[in-house]
Amino acid sequence: QVQLVESGGGLVQPGGSLRLSCLASGISINLYSMGWYRQAPGKQRELVAGITSGGSTNYEDSVKGRFTISRDNTKNTVYLQMNSLKPEDTAVYYCNAKRTTRNYWGKGTLVTVSS
Repeated sequence: QVQLVESGGGLVQPGGSLRLSCLASGISINLYSMGWYRQAPGKQRELVAGITSGGSTNYEDSVKGRFTISRDNTKNTVYLQMNSLKPEDTAVYYCNAKRTTRNYWGKGTLVTVSS
């Protein structure tokens, strides 16, 4: 059974940092494109950052220069380092693993940016 378990969310002040982790089981992430998505209240889920099996990355425009996605295949874990957080980054963040027709989601972790 495939599981993606996110952790690292919480409450942080504007300008602060958080690092999200996504631990995968049941798959080897080195074979998958991995991504972090987020969904704010009343909005659609959107891709924040992605990393291919080859290590290429892409970012949503509003997080470029602030967020960094990385993967540790030996730990079967994907990370999202988030710096200079803004209130508009507040959302539930979801981990995703994709390969051909296989598409898996975690249950999400809440990030709240507020003073």
